[in-house]
Amino acid sequence: MSLEFEPLWFDSMGAKSTCTQVKTPDVNIVLDPGVAIMHPSFPATDMQKQQWLKAAEKKIKKSCKKADVVTISHYHYDHYSPKDISIYEDKKLFAKNPNYYINNQQRHRAEDFYDKLYKKYKIEDKDKIYDPTITEKFPDPINDLPIAKNKDFGDYNKRRKEVLAKGKKRYDKLVKNWILYNNLPEIHSKKIKINFPEGKKYTFKDTKISFTKPLFHGIEYATVGWVVGTIIQYKKTKLIHTSDVSGPMIEDYADMIIKEKPQILIMDGPTTYLFGYILNRINLERTINNTLHIIKKIQPEILIWDHHLTREEKFKKRTKKVWDYAKEHKINLKTASEYLDKEPVLNETNK
Repeated sequence: MSLEFEPLWFDSMGAKSTCTQVKTPDVNIVLDPGVAIMHPSFPATDMQKQQWLKAAEKKIKKSCKKADVVTISHYHYDHYSPKDISIYEDKKLFAKNPNYYINNQQRHRAEDFYDKLYKKYKIEDKDKIYDPTITEKFPDPINDLPIAKNKDFGDYNKRRKEVLAKGKKRYDKLVKNWILYNNLPEIHSKKIKINFPEGKKYTFKDTKISFTKPLFHGIEYATVGWVVGTIIQYKKTKLIHTSDVSGPMIEDYADMIIKEKPQILIMDGPTTYLFGYILNRINLERTINNTLHIIKKIQPEILIWDHHLTREEKFKKRTKKVWDYAKEHKINLKTASEYLDKEPVLNETNK
C-alpha cells in the first residue's frame, strides 16, 4: 500500500463538501468532514437535496470512525460538523486556529463548536484572555502575495485599487477583534487532541502532514475569511487538498502549489454559479489562467477540480479552456464524481 485517497463527498454528488479520505500505511486521514445542503437556486427538489445531504453525512461519519486524524480547514458547515462532535473523539484533530485570520461569522461558529468540546472533555482554561497590549503582529497578508499585488490588470487597475483599499479597512477592523478575543486554546486530553496547525509539519512514521499558512478564501481580503490547505506526503507521493481558494484565484497560491509538485491535486474551483454577481470576468479569467499554469507546470497524475465549480450545469463551458487543454494533453482532470465513475449531478455537456 502507498498513498491512497477517496473523495467521500463533493458538490458534483449533490451536496456541498470537499470531504476526502487519505490513507497511507501509517495513518488514516479524513479531510474536512463537513457537508451542507445545496442552495435554494440549485436545480433539484428539496427531497433530492435532503437525500444527498443525509447520504453524505452517513458516509462521512462512517469514515471518521475509522480515522486516526481529522482536519478542519475552516469553520463553514461544508467543511466541519458541529452537530455530531463524537466524530472527533479518539482522534488527532488539526483545526484552523479560531483566534486569528478569521472573520466574525466563522469566529462565532468556532466559539460554539469549541464550547461543546470544552464542556464534553472538561477543559477548564478556556477563558484565558489575550492581553490588549499583545506584541504579536498581524502583518497585512497582501504583502505575502507579490505576484498578485504587482499584477497589471490594465483597465481594471483603478477599480482593483479601490477594492483592495476597502478590503484593507475590513482587515484592520478584524485585527482589533483578534487582539481582544477570548483565547480558544488547543485541547490535549485522553479522548481528543486538537492542534492549530497553520504553517506546521507533523510526522507519522513515513507520512508527513503539513499545513499552509492562512490563505484567503477566494480573492484578496475575501469577506468570507481564511482557510488552511493540507499537504500529505508518503515517501515520494504527495497530495494537496486546497480547501477553498476558489480556483485558485490568486497567482501566488498557484505558484505555491507548483513549488510543492503534487502528483495528486484536489482543488476547489471558481464560483461560476455566482458569475456576474460575486464573480466577475477578471477574476474568472485569473482562475482559469492560474489553473492552466498549474497543469502545464506540474502535469499532475490526477487533478480533482470540484466544489463551488460544480454548483451549476454550465461549469465546463465557463472553464472550457482548462478542460480542453487537459483533454488535448492527456491530463487526468476530473470532478470528484467522475473520478468515482459517476456523472456529475449537473453537467450541461451531457445533455
